[in-house]
Amino acid sequence: MTEIEYTNLQELERGEFLAILNEDKIRKHLVTHEQFNDESLADWIASKISVDATRGCKVRGIRINGAVAGWCGIQFENDSYELAIVLNEAYWGIGIRVFKDLMIWASELGHRTVVLHLFNTRPEYKFLTKMASRVYESTMFGQKYTSYELKVPNSRQQ
Repeated sequence: MTEIEYTNLQELERGEFLAILNEDKIRKHLVTHEQFNDESLADWIASKISVDATRGCKVRGIRINGAVAGWCGIQFENDSYELAIVLNEAYWGIGIRVFKDLMIWASELGHRTVVLHLFNTRPEYKFLTKMASRVYESTMFGQKYTSYELKVPNSRQQ
């Protein structure tokens, strides 16, 4: 059985995490930016730790059966709480499980809705379209995304 462990980003092995974040197949689905080096990765992790400390947000590293697999989180960007999932290609099949866990976190944090922005290189996901209260095209950082506004089930907020 596949064991998913969520951990603080600073607990991930830096070399493995750096390799994942710089992987071409992953980068083509993300905001365009320079490849990470040790210094820029440390700065990025520090910024995500700050996001994690923000009310309504949660950011974690992901290990699968002990191996560094990526990161995920709920962060406040562009006037909404958004979901982020970045996985090593070898673990793309567990993305739906991570997504479900993020939706549980969103409920625990009291969110009514969250947004998932998928870079326009990604195919349409029918399960997301069915779940979404709204699907729209958005532009962030000069790049186009398909955005899914998702109602959070069993939110503590009424």
